Amino acid sequence: MALNTTPFVVTDGEHTAQQFRMMIKDLAQGNQGVTQGSYLKVSALSTPGAGVQIGDGSAVITGVYAPNQGSYNVYNIGTDTVSISATGGTGRSDMIVLRVQDPDYEGDRDPSDAAFFDVVSNVSSTATTVPSGYSAIPLARIDIPSSTATITNAMITDLRKVANPRRTRILYPYYAVDPLVEISGTSETWKTFPNLTMASIAIPTWAASVKVVFTISGLRLADGNVWGNFRFMLGSIEAAQYIAVDDNQGAAARRMTVQMVETIDLTTTTGAAMRGTTQPFYSRMRTRSSNAGKIGVDGTTTFNIDVEFAEGAL
Repeated sequence: MALNTTPFVVTDGEHTAQQFRMMIKDLAQGNQGVTQGSYLKVSALSTPGAGVQIGDGSAVITGVYAPNQGSYNVYNIGTDTVSISATGGTGRSDMIVLRVQDPDYEGDRDPSDAAFFDVVSNVSSTATTVPSGYSAIPLARIDIPSSTATITNAMITDLRKVANPRRTRILYPYYAVDPLVEISGTSETWKTFPNLTMASIAIPTWAASVKVVFTISGLRLADGNVWGNFRFMLGSIEAAQYIAVDDNQGAAARRMTVQMVETIDLTTTTGAAMRGTTQPFYSRMRTRSSNAGKIGVDGTTTFNIDVEFAEGAL
């Protein structure tokens, strides 16, 4: 056993490849994967044919052959292509991986060519991880029908994971003001209530999803049993879920707190268009057919919009 330090922080120090690999592993917090969500994406060729193209980007790959092998930093500049063999009378699934074969541990590749894109042929049609014994990360699975030589995007399942996904969390409070505003009736129609933009939310270019915790404190109910719902809307995406506003407390004025949590996918066509933009946030409410009271907002009502963005494969 020997205690080692990172060499270039000590004057006249010498280094080994293992010391750099261990430093990469530490800086990556022991994780592996692509380093940003848009990196190393596998897609069909510009003119679909017998292969795929792999986009620009970098990754971290952890060696599996020794406890202290460390990790490798690998990058692809520009676009590379990988050939895929045609299928015969039956379909087949192939996995595209980014692999390292370090001759100190396995194989006899030239050290300058130790990292490469590899095709693991005939994997399970549900496979999402690389085979045992591979120092590699999965990029995509290609599910190829029988008698097929042309690969299309519809056949490609993205398997990339971000090694250390970025996250950012911001709290946007909104304080309602007097005078009291109310909705009532039995229309079942969703409304922006109160009728204004509560926050303008900047969506990072790297965000693959956003989790929203939306809380209303001091919501006023009065004049009968209230039956309604609330949720939120971010840009053009309305939350799919909603929470009941229901207390059956009769005519007296009273207050309640309601809260909902939902995750919005920012990799859909609509969500992707919102990345890198600032989007309005709205409170949405409705009364139900059995409603007999009023839902109100005034100067003692507070809205808390707790937003967390998370990076993922794009």
